[in-house]
Amino acid sequence: MDSSVKSFLLDVRASANSFLSVYEPLVLVSAPLIALFVASMLQSALQVLHENGLKATLLGFFMSFVKLVPGVKSYIDAEKQKVVDKLQSGGKSVRESWRTELPSTGLGVGVIEQMKDEKRKDVAWQGKCSGAVYIGGNECEGHFSLINEACSMFAHTNPLHMDVFQSVVRFEAEVVAMTAAMLGSKMKSSGGQICGNMTSGGTESILLAVKSSRDYMKTTKGIKKPEMIIPESAHSAYDKAAQYFNIKLWRVPVNKEFQADVKAIRRYINRNTVLIVGSAPGFPHGIIDPIEELGQLASSFDICLHVDLCLGGFVLPFANKLGYPIPPFDFSVKGVTSISADVHKYGLAPKGTSVVLYRNHDLRKHQFVAVTEWSGGLYVSPTIAGSRPGGLIAGAWASMMSLGEEGYLENTKKIMEVSKRLQKGIEEIPELFVIGRPDMTVVALGSNVVDIFEVNDIMSSKGWHLNALQRPNSIHICVTLQHVPIIDDFLRDLTESVKTVKENPGPISGGLAPIYGAAGRMPDRGTVQELLVNYMDGTC
Repeated sequence: MDSSVKSFLLDVRASANSFLSVYEPLVLVSAPLIALFVASMLQSALQVLHENGLKATLLGFFMSFVKLVPGVKSYIDAEKQKVVDKLQSGGKSVRESWRTELPSTGLGVGVIEQMKDEKRKDVAWQGKCSGAVYIGGNECEGHFSLINEACSMFAHTNPLHMDVFQSVVRFEAEVVAMTAAMLGSKMKSSGGQICGNMTSGGTESILLAVKSSRDYMKTTKGIKKPEMIIPESAHSAYDKAAQYFNIKLWRVPVNKEFQADVKAIRRYINRNTVLIVGSAPGFPHGIIDPIEELGQLASSFDICLHVDLCLGGFVLPFANKLGYPIPPFDFSVKGVTSISADVHKYGLAPKGTSVVLYRNHDLRKHQFVAVTEWSGGLYVSPTIAGSRPGGLIAGAWASMMSLGEEGYLENTKKIMEVSKRLQKGIEEIPELFVIGRPDMTVVALGSNVVDIFEVNDIMSSKGWHLNALQRPNSIHICVTLQHVPIIDDFLRDLTESVKTVKENPGPISGGLAPIYGAAGRMPDRGTVQELLVNYMDGTC
């Protein structure tokens, strides 16, 4: 080492030692630790601020501080319990009569009569529910009877035992293949490798697609702190996936047309982004996101794009053939890496049947779980469930095979025409407006004149079961074959309900409008979340 450099370093050391000699050794040791702690706390605070925004962060700190005041937390908890009790609407008293032990002597075939008695206590749902039941007609005949017989015939089967129940294994493969063909697998642009599996419903399909995307991006790009970006209209299953799979979730406001805002999503993309999402259509308003633009965005950043077709998978392909102006939404769009489509909705299959599809096998392989160190032997499973109900798979296959393309075209024509009739009827009620421009069979309505949640309460008193929405406050109905013969009844009841609320504004006895309204206005979303958790904990 050069003597001048060495001399300089010695001078620096001597100066430092002289400067620090006035401090206690304990101070010298603790100061860096304290500085490191403060820096860590500051980093955490900045991270929270970045994720939640200034307003939500300050509100969260304020609420946490307020709850430290003696008596305040207990008061807030008591008020929350009042809301929970109102939401449950006397459910606790009903549950007190529910059985908690096995009967000492079995009922034998008499249990069927008891089940029939319980079923008669269910509310009248025929034509009165938003979505829920998609098959038309009476539950004791027609398509209902067909899928019930199919389910019963294969109720004992389980595709986990591939060597035993080969019929069900075939049914699943054919349901997946037929669904894929509807959604672009036969088109050259799809790549010719579309593959997938059946699941228990749209949520599991989305969970698997998110998990596969996360693991695929970890393998191909080394992403260890995954993030995904979704429009605020995207289904809550993505929130569930984010919690289950430790993925940072960004919810981005929609544009003025209530579609995914591609430019806004672009601003959130970073080196940890594994997935962006589009819906065709979105659950709240029945509006298709700009899938082509999202596909271009995903391709340009080499990230995954999942399209939620849980509602539209068995409608949009046929609506397109019927001449409705349906924008591209499936594997024909470059950049789409996975799709979820529910067979148990407009596919008219039994409840608990959905399909998740991938553009290629490299993506789908990250869905599987293989275990090699289990004493029970080698194990591999394609979905979240190990054992799966072969009867439901058989019911889905029977539904698709019995209807065929001609049947789905006929059904789509009916529900699309009724949806347009519904939209026109709502627009003719001066106090109401339709949210956006629905592309399919979900129609959301709001009002600047009356409290839409009070309208919903009046409709509930007339036997209708609609969905309450927020951002903006609104309600929607998802049109099914059940609504085809009674849509005029719905519009008449809706007109009368609006008139009632306009002439006599204010909540009705037992109505939930005040709760929905307060929840929408409440800035502390943590409190709303606690309300929902407490409600669920007391319900199931």
